[in-house]
Amino acid sequence: MPYNAVKSDFMMSDEVEARVPYSRAHLYRLEDQGAFPKRKRIGANRIAWVRDEVERWLSERMGGQS
Repeated sequence: MPYNAVKSDFMMSDEVEARVPYSRAHLYRLEDQGAFPKRKRIGANRIAWVRDEVERWLSERMGGQS
């Protein structure tokens, strides 16, 4: 049976920073303003973003581009 890599439902900060062209501080400001998906606590010392929310946010911004 071939190995199928399954993407996690969560994105860690390094992956978000690689996909979204903003600094971490700016992303946190956008979160505070309600203009970027909020981080979720997934463990005692771990936070992540929900992949679908970040991808949807990116597609909404890319929708107006040709």
